[in-house]
Amino acid sequence: MVEAGDTVRIGFIGTGLIGTPMVERLLACGRAVTVWNRSADKLAPLVAAGAQAAASAQDCARDADLVCLCLTDTAAVEAVVFGGAGIAGAMRPDQLLIDLSSIAPDATVRMAARLEAECGAHWLDAPVSGGVPAARAGRLIVFAGGDADDLVHAAPVFSALAQRVTHMGGHGAGQLTKSCNQQLVACNLLAIAEMLAFAERTGIDVAQVPAALAGGWADSLPLQVFGPRMATGVDRPRLGAVGTFRKDIAQVVRLAGEAGADVPFARAALAAYDEAMARADIGAEGDASRLIRLRRVLDTSRETP
Repeated sequence: MVEAGDTVRIGFIGTGLIGTPMVERLLACGRAVTVWNRSADKLAPLVAAGAQAAASAQDCARDADLVCLCLTDTAAVEAVVFGGAGIAGAMRPDQLLIDLSSIAPDATVRMAARLEAECGAHWLDAPVSGGVPAARAGRLIVFAGGDADDLVHAAPVFSALAQRVTHMGGHGAGQLTKSCNQQLVACNLLAIAEMLAFAERTGIDVAQVPAALAGGWADSLPLQVFGPRMATGVDRPRLGAVGTFRKDIAQVVRLAGEAGADVPFARAALAAYDEAMARADIGAEGDASRLIRLRRVLDTSRETP
């Protein structure tokens, strides 16, 4: 990757589950980072690590060369950029907004055009894959959408956070690629939960299954990360919320319908995530390792008296 402008000022908005280790990684790589988060208490550890805390989102963006967003959903991104006291009111034509969130691609196209029309700043959609461990290690995978020249300007961020950045096309193309990624991941997690519940019922040592399958055709990063947690009942610290995967697979179903693509597995997965979210012992905020509880319950409910 091109290394350019490593002394630029980075504004980072959104220090949640994956935003926090991203900021920590940027600081460890010597980047100058100013942070802002709707829940200000989350900023204290980052300030202790060397970040500057901004009083508002606009303040965070105003003095930055690169403005990074890592927010929960499309509505949160739109509110931070264009809502009351949104950062669009403080940005300049020479600035680049790098949206690391996973949001709707059609909304991304619309917001990118609006940002440039209102203040001249550029938008790069850059959702990531790899989760918290990859963020901490600077090994994230980035799917980029926007102008190719902006990838060069974003190098101080991507060279610290990512092992690979792929330019997928114009605005929204990165978010579309992330939807493809989440389609596989969300369905895979349900398949892993189903497989491990089946393995339990057969009497084999389910805790050994992920390691036994490692390196074969059935292996995957979700199997190695979530499989042992499912098998042993570990769901802390949370690595991925059930509600997040439900949001992502719902978006896949919506986009597929608009594109005329048939996605029966995704539709079935959406129904399963709805069932999981409705259960008090799983829920929207529960870690995806809890999905095995749904399979255990369903298996038990189908037993013949």
